[in-house]
Amino acid sequence: MSRRKQESSSSEDSSPDSEEEERRRDIKERDEFAQRLKKKDEGRTRNVVESQGRKAYEEAAKRLKLEADDRDKLLPQLRKQSRRQYLEKRKDDKVAELEADIQDDEYLFDDSAITQREREDREHKKNLLRIAKEHEKARELERIQRYHMPKDIKKGDKEEYVEVDEREKMPNSEQKKWEAEQLASASYKFGSKDARAKQDEYELLLDDTIDFVQAFRMDGSKEKDKKAPVTEAQKMKMDIEETKKSLPVYPFKEDLIAAIKEHQVLIIEGETGSGKTTQIPQYLYEAGFTNDGKKIGCTQPRRVAAMSVAARVAQEMSVKLGNEVGYSIRFEDCTSERTVIKYMTDGTLHREFLSEPDLGSYSVMIIDEAHERTLHTDILFGLVKDIARFRLDLKLLISSATLDADKFSAFFDDAPIFRIPGRRFPVDIYYTKAPEADYIDACVVSVLQIHATQPLGDVLVFLTGQEEIEACQEMLQDRVKRLGSKLKELIILPIYANLPSDMQAKIFEPTPPNARKVVLATNIAETSLTIDNIIYVIDPGFAKQNNFNSRTGMETLMVVPISKASANQRAGRAGRVAPGKCFRLYTAWAYKHELEDNTVPEIQRINLGNAVLMLKALGINDLLHFDFLDPPPHETLVLALEQLYALGALNHHGELTKLGRRMAEFPVDPMMAKMLLASEKYKCSEEIVSIGAMLSVNGAIFYRPKDKIIHADTARKNFNHPNGDHLSLMQVYNQWVEADHSTQWCYENYIQFRSMKRARDVREQLVGLMQRVEIEMVSGLPETINIRKAITAGYFYHIARLSKGGNYKTAKHNQSVIIHPNSALFEELPRWVLYHELVFTTKEYMRSVIEIESKWLLEAAPHYYKPKELEDSTNKKMPKTVGRAVMTAH
Repeated sequence: MSRRKQESSSSEDSSPDSEEEERRRDIKERDEFAQRLKKKDEGRTRNVVESQGRKAYEEAAKRLKLEADDRDKLLPQLRKQSRRQYLEKRKDDKVAELEADIQDDEYLFDDSAITQREREDREHKKNLLRIAKEHEKARELERIQRYHMPKDIKKGDKEEYVEVDEREKMPNSEQKKWEAEQLASASYKFGSKDARAKQDEYELLLDDTIDFVQAFRMDGSKEKDKKAPVTEAQKMKMDIEETKKSLPVYPFKEDLIAAIKEHQVLIIEGETGSGKTTQIPQYLYEAGFTNDGKKIGCTQPRRVAAMSVAARVAQEMSVKLGNEVGYSIRFEDCTSERTVIKYMTDGTLHREFLSEPDLGSYSVMIIDEAHERTLHTDILFGLVKDIARFRLDLKLLISSATLDADKFSAFFDDAPIFRIPGRRFPVDIYYTKAPEADYIDACVVSVLQIHATQPLGDVLVFLTGQEEIEACQEMLQDRVKRLGSKLKELIILPIYANLPSDMQAKIFEPTPPNARKVVLATNIAETSLTIDNIIYVIDPGFAKQNNFNSRTGMETLMVVPISKASANQRAGRAGRVAPGKCFRLYTAWAYKHELEDNTVPEIQRINLGNAVLMLKALGINDLLHFDFLDPPPHETLVLALEQLYALGALNHHGELTKLGRRMAEFPVDPMMAKMLLASEKYKCSEEIVSIGAMLSVNGAIFYRPKDKIIHADTARKNFNHPNGDHLSLMQVYNQWVEADHSTQWCYENYIQFRSMKRARDVREQLVGLMQRVEIEMVSGLPETINIRKAITAGYFYHIARLSKGGNYKTAKHNQSVIIHPNSALFEELPRWVLYHELVFTTKEYMRSVIEIESKWLLEAAPHYYKPKELEDSTNKKMPKTVGRAVMTAH
């Protein structure tokens, strides 16, 4: 302690000059580092068109060598396989030939007409045929998969993971296998064979129904023109050209191009599904906006939307995705030097500002789905507004679906608004007579009510998340099963972020004739995805929302009532292809008096750490006066600055340090960026990168099928590490790599293959970024202390200690928290723990927890923790007298 006091006193004596000198040196190093990065970026773009020069020659030679190696490896295998197949076929032919030979022989010559030798020859042939058939039977028995005793593994040997059969090496086999099992368990046969004849003898009675009251009708732009709605079947027949012409935006093509040429900033307002996102970039491309070698950029708030829209536009333009049309999202770049139309998430555009602050390579920038008001979109508004003032040749289009257009227009110096009417048919809105106690049950009842009483047409149900969707799906299947064969077929399809992509794609498949599709969706279907043939919408009026409490530093994901704008957006989904109906599971009074007009923008309710770091890296220092559309709360902004200062990303003048500039290169939370950079000091970068990649997909790694919960939990416990969950995740990743990235291994261990694949992609990107910021990749195993120290260096904010009552309290705010039941440390209760995030569901849970030692905090954050705070009364030995007194009492 005395040494530490001396150090602190000596640091106080140190002159301000040396501090200033250190600051200048750091800023100089930061700028040199930024210059090095710029040079790297110049040579980084994937070149598809020109392939001259030595480097390209070397690349081609390398590819040819790899191809030759592969051929050398594969040819012997292929020869062996083809020989086996040939022999197998030849054997079948020979057996058939032998059988025919014997039959002919017996038919033509009876026993008395042949010699002894011919008789023996016939017996020999019969014997051969019998042996061949018995051999085939034995082979069939052999093919049955039996349980084999595992081989003894000597200490030090690696256990090799072997696929069970060839089919499981195919992509998505785990998913197909799982789906086949689900289908098998879900297909039931009801009643007797003559049920069809008796069908008309009784009427279907539903157990319970909900009374709906029609309140009003949303008018549609198509009500006047009596043009028949385009059905899904007709749409399938249309070729791409006809589909493009049938979109509501098509008649306005010429006017839109003229308006864009005339005005620098244009607000485009149009219904979701009117074709804004896919068509406008193509119109601009045709109008020659990319002739001078510049690109058209289009941002999307969601990753799924950026990828699917880019794929659709590439298909419409008959080009390969990644060439003329490409997309760029966090951890994935599918563009090249030929790309002229580029779709990206708004976060990706932020990162582009770092290397190109004036967006010089773009002639048009479209900010799409602006009404969603995500954090990145709001910050982009301020940045692009500033750029448009000095880059007069840059065209700026702000595209929005709901009626926020006037607000956007006022923000962008009264920019003109261009309105595109959507393909909107009238929608009848129904409310319940009384509030519903259980909205999931009410959804199920409403779906069955619609299915039993309304004409054919698909149903879209809005729910808040995966758990609710799964519960609703189960209840629906159960009740449909009980109603028997009187009802038409009901196809139940869920859509949420963690669902494997091949199952997500099913919602877009056409509905079979004489059946009805029910799509159970989160609010992703509100604006980003357009599902055809939806006639009925069921809206319980809730959505999940992220909220950040700047006082406690805790983020909570809570179910909250939606806004009126969202409710109208949801209702509009029903009037896309024909007149629709929207059933709201709340009263008209609740809609009028209890719902807010608009959703609170994300910037006002989440942690701003990453956004502030980004703006600082862009050279924007005065954040309090930055031009926000809706300014964030003052406390949240101050907290973000304090946090960045504590992490060492800002110096005491509020300027970006070299560490901060390196942190800004990572598209992750500042705490995770600090953890990744700390791995350099603790020499464990390989492990920390794996942990970072796994944490980025953390919620979706393990799955628990409802019918195999015990198996899934046991499989999960096998990965538990005694020191905590971060190390458990690392073990999962390392074992998957050892099993050669096997699909079957994931299936057997109840791990989502898609999430692991994503973790591998994220890890590759992070490794690339680590090398970019000049960090060497080294491994620190088998020791885990350095790994935990590196995590502590980034997440020293997230610390909790065990208090006397056996409860955990956060170190700084003294808030009661609990270890999540899924954690490896749930029953261990170590004294000091570090958690990845706090999640409020029924209680405040710490998710992803590791055990740490309190002295590491003084090493990682001496400026944030004082030694006195880390003294723990439970560490001290009790006085002996207490023990004696207790003894005598007994």
